[in-house]
Amino acid sequence: MLTARPLSLPSLRSQIADYVALTKPRIIELLLVTTVPTMIVAARGLPSVWLMAATVIGGTFAAGGANAINMYVDRDIDKLMARTRNRPIASGRIAPGAALTFAVGLEIVAFAFLWATVNLLSAVLAVAACLFYVFVYTLWLKRTSSRNIVIGGAAGAAPVLIGWAAVTNSLGWAPVVLFAVIFYWTPPHFWALAIRYRDDYAKVEVPMLPVVASLRTTAVRILGYTLVLWALTLLFAPVAGMGHLYVGAALVLGGIFTAYAIRLLRDTRPAVAMRVFAWSITYITLLFGAMALDQLLRSGF
Repeated sequence: MLTARPLSLPSLRSQIADYVALTKPRIIELLLVTTVPTMIVAARGLPSVWLMAATVIGGTFAAGGANAINMYVDRDIDKLMARTRNRPIASGRIAPGAALTFAVGLEIVAFAFLWATVNLLSAVLAVAACLFYVFVYTLWLKRTSSRNIVIGGAAGAAPVLIGWAAVTNSLGWAPVVLFAVIFYWTPPHFWALAIRYRDDYAKVEVPMLPVVASLRTTAVRILGYTLVLWALTLLFAPVAGMGHLYVGAALVLGGIFTAYAIRLLRDTRPAVAMRVFAWSITYITLLFGAMALDQLLRSGF
């Protein structure tokens, strides 16, 4: 008589790693980099450690669930793209049904956890961002419009609203401007990456901007969005009452980002585009870090 073998430790670790991979942890790290500094600005100092931890944990569950649903929906094209074919569902390591159950479970846990430990507004914003990402970006725009990442980027900007709401249980002009900062940062960030994987997206007929427009047109758009982004980061200073440290950082970091964008306009090779992509990550990390430090120093922390 045959009996089922228990999972070995390496196999169990591998399965856990695959479920973690479903959540796209590297993307979550980037999103959460914006949440804690936003909370510090909203609190005009350091919020309670528990509140920050609860908001980050709940936000991680919500973003992870949305990313897992995205992998479930895109499993057909993920199999065909070199960048994504080794993802857990596309490679067959996790069954689609199991992945979807896991993703929905994460969203339920995220909503309940944020409502219980933070507030209802944060919970609603987190789940609303997931629904927008899944239904507006993944199911509607991604495969039908070259403006997919522009409009879909609103979901990635939600963590600043969640972080602000976690501290104040309300919203205002300051978090709205921060939302716009992330909204305008997302297209240059992603279009630079899409230049590198242009052939991959073309193969699966996903109309990312570099696929449907020339690389020069893409570079012009990247520069245009970068300039608007720079202006928005400076606008945030008077709206949120930021100090000289933040203003100086916004000026310098925005200037460097613009220089990278101008260089891409002159040379649209994928290698140059990837330098823009890499800097965009460094940029948003340093900008929000400066934002937090500005407020901590001014509060006497």
